[in-house]
Amino acid sequence: MRALVATVLAVALAACGLQHEETYRDVGGFVQSVDAANRQVAISHDEIPGFMPAMTMSFDVADAKLLEGVTPGARVAFDLRRSATLLTIESLRVVEPAPGGGAALPPPLGEDEPAPDFALTDQDGRAVKLSDWRGRAIFLDFVFTRCPGPCPIQTARMVQVQKSLTPELMQLARFASVSLDPAYDSPERLREYAARHGASLENWSFLTGDAAIVQTVLDAYRIGTIRKPDGGIDHVVATFLVSPDGHVARRYLGLRGSAAAMVEDLQKIL
Repeated sequence: MRALVATVLAVALAACGLQHEETYRDVGGFVQSVDAANRQVAISHDEIPGFMPAMTMSFDVADAKLLEGVTPGARVAFDLRRSATLLTIESLRVVEPAPGGGAALPPPLGEDEPAPDFALTDQDGRAVKLSDWRGRAIFLDFVFTRCPGPCPIQTARMVQVQKSLTPELMQLARFASVSLDPAYDSPERLREYAARHGASLENWSFLTGDAAIVQTVLDAYRIGTIRKPDGGIDHVVATFLVSPDGHVARRYLGLRGSAAAMVEDLQKIL
């Protein structure tokens, strides 16, 4: 997968005519996950003017020592080197430790764990329970309508999955997106978000509810969030494929995993 991503990135950069290296300095963001052994770090980063909007991405790190003392939830600043074939963090420093004195945010709910049930309200104002769809496979993710970064990309990928399904698979699958910003994301705003991104509501529910109840869902699925001073939300990016019997069959962290691969996973568990 890393090789494929690198190839796609190289082609895209070459198409843009990039013939030299560029370095973007003091890019800010929140750490989502750290894999020092493979020199990888996932960061929900701010906009990089002239290059990419705010989003969550996994980056190669030039030296594993840069990740010492770096934990999920920490606010960091980093220098990013971009060439026709590479996108590498050259330096990294912690600006604000992770909440709780630097304790790492727990990873999202893992594969084979039971998917906790919940009751929320959909885009039409109807009460919905996850267990209502027992017997079907469910793609479950967490987004919010004012998200400038990974959420639209996440939703676009799920739209690709939805549009790739045969009529038979459509009958056996459900999609559910839980709002991370329930105080703002009313059912009407969620319906507008779905329409804006091309999601068919035939088998896709966009869910909101009382903030305290939504927080219990986030806690149950271990979706860490950090509210920023400007009202934005940095959050763990994760999508779950829940099996018909109510267990997590697959967990997709960040924006990894193609729509085609997710459709294959769905076919396998069905």
